[in-house]
Amino acid sequence: MENLEFIVSEAQNGLRFDKLCVEILPELSRTRIQDLIVNGFITINDLEVKANTKVKTNDIISAEWPEDEELKVEAEEMDLDVLYEDKDLIVVNKPKGMVVHPGAGNPNHTLVNGLLAHCKDLSGINGVLRPGIVHRIDKDTSGCLVVAKNDLAHQNLSEQLAKRTLKRTYIALVHGVIQHNVGTIEAPIGRDKSDRQKMTVTSMNARPALTHFKVMKRYEAYTLVECQLDTGRTHQIRVHFQYINFPIVGDPKYSIKKTLETQGQCLHAQRIEFIHPRTQEVMQFEAEMPEVFKQVLEELDKA
Repeated sequence: MENLEFIVSEAQNGLRFDKLCVEILPELSRTRIQDLIVNGFITINDLEVKANTKVKTNDIISAEWPEDEELKVEAEEMDLDVLYEDKDLIVVNKPKGMVVHPGAGNPNHTLVNGLLAHCKDLSGINGVLRPGIVHRIDKDTSGCLVVAKNDLAHQNLSEQLAKRTLKRTYIALVHGVIQHNVGTIEAPIGRDKSDRQKMTVTSMNARPALTHFKVMKRYEAYTLVECQLDTGRTHQIRVHFQYINFPIVGDPKYSIKKTLETQGQCLHAQRIEFIHPRTQEVMQFEAEMPEVFKQVLEELDKA
């Protein structure tokens, strides 16, 4: 891996992000720089931004990129749980433990590898490493994910995500007993300065984040909640519930010590709803909860 960190000067204030990157990374082609920006290898203040973003004085541009051969993504035959598929898109139930797309430390065995073998055709908008990926869910979060097969579908679904007409509903088991039946968590999320692998609620270099929830069931020391996202920040539900002191059960990054056998966080993307990019039909899909999550709830029901 190559890396670089650069602080924007007053003279460079207001320049387009991609044009400044061309200046400070002369060894890379414009096409390569665009691809690295799209795939999150070049960031501003630890945030992934669009290529046309205007930089500001004292912004920190961080770049970490793999050698050319590392950017090749191989198709791998996998037994995918396909909920729906047509010529424009595919909806899958991603299993717990599977990474969505290749990246540092995960060059293969990802959902994208399996999709390339299954579909052969995915949208190229998100570059080499993330073809067709409109939104992501964490490695140890299971559930619904819609993937675009062409640029028309990708652009349309991305617009729906921004306009919040692409709706995602999650089920989570959290520590503690939440007394409110419904609630909204509105708190900005940014990179944790003390641990770059984590996100946190902060006012520094953060982006707005909004999570709605309702209580589905209360147990003696836990609560089962349904969550809807208005925004899609990295680790959003996990960070927000830690912030209100009801961390998700089994979460290795944001929760308290292990109390139940969960094989990772008890968080499942149960339902997704969107308007089909071509037919304009409202489509809704549900993904069955993984067995380990079901077993945890069954044990709590018996207690």
